[in-house]
Amino acid sequence: MNKTSEHTRCLIIGSGPAGFTAAIYAGRANLSPILFEGMQPGGQLTTTSEIENFPGYPEGINGNDMMEDLRKQAVKFGCDVRWGVATASDLSSAPYHIIIDGEKEMTCDTLIIATGATAKYLGLPDEVKYAGQGVSACATCDGFFYRKKKVAVVGGGDTACEEASYLAGLASHVYLIVRKNFLRASKIMQERVMGTPNITVLFEHETTGLFGENGVEGAHLVKRRGKPDEEQVDIVIDGFFLAIGHQPNSGIFAPYLDLDETGYILTVPGTPRTKIPGVFAAGDVADPHYRQAITAAGSGCKAALEAERYLSANKL
Repeated sequence: MNKTSEHTRCLIIGSGPAGFTAAIYAGRANLSPILFEGMQPGGQLTTTSEIENFPGYPEGINGNDMMEDLRKQAVKFGCDVRWGVATASDLSSAPYHIIIDGEKEMTCDTLIIATGATAKYLGLPDEVKYAGQGVSACATCDGFFYRKKKVAVVGGGDTACEEASYLAGLASHVYLIVRKNFLRASKIMQERVMGTPNITVLFEHETTGLFGENGVEGAHLVKRRGKPDEEQVDIVIDGFFLAIGHQPNSGIFAPYLDLDETGYILTVPGTPRTKIPGVFAAGDVADPHYRQAITAAGSGCKAALEAERYLSANKL
């Protein structure tokens, strides 16, 4: 072991609802967990201005404030919360090795991976400009704010169709912006979208920019790009939703754990257990379906309970 190495019974990677909930439970179980916050301290929720669907906050709460509350609670129960990004791993044998920031080696008896997933964006400067002002990557998180308003969803797969259908129940009108001349979604989702009167599917359209004074007021589109009949189209909208997928932050664990084709960590169904004993995955890094703060928190709780049982059973 090199001199910058440090050992802990329970190491948690990631600081979203999954990571901090795991930290609260592990701390209360006297595991003295160490948590590294990762690239985005507080996780994806810190990009959400208002959270209204997390139980216990009837007036809603700012995403940053909620994550700060979770952080304080984790620290209160003995979690050592640190800055740092996990940059490499060796899970070939116990204790497991994690490299932080390319230099510090951590070894651990149990590892809770709560590194989350990153929403894919189109890469337009306007997506950054209007972040939190009409641009969102989560319809179930932010759709409520667009009741009786016009919105657009980008994408042609199941996720995009699900988000469009969900938003159609809230918004006055939904545009589904699809680059191809067909939907990739399953037949049932296609039928649902096509059968919803307030959804307009814009096939062969691409977004080139957004516009608006105090937030998104519309989108610049190009129809049939590169074709002889290419044309510029503007639509008036209040919200712009990305639904082109998420990328799980699982890369450094890929050599050791089973992942699905997108990169989500596969766990034993209904549990956070991975194929490696003592290594658990919680939150969005292992959840392609729900991606909610409350489900992430629940899986973080499960991961900590599993870690405590594993340590106890193995007398570690």
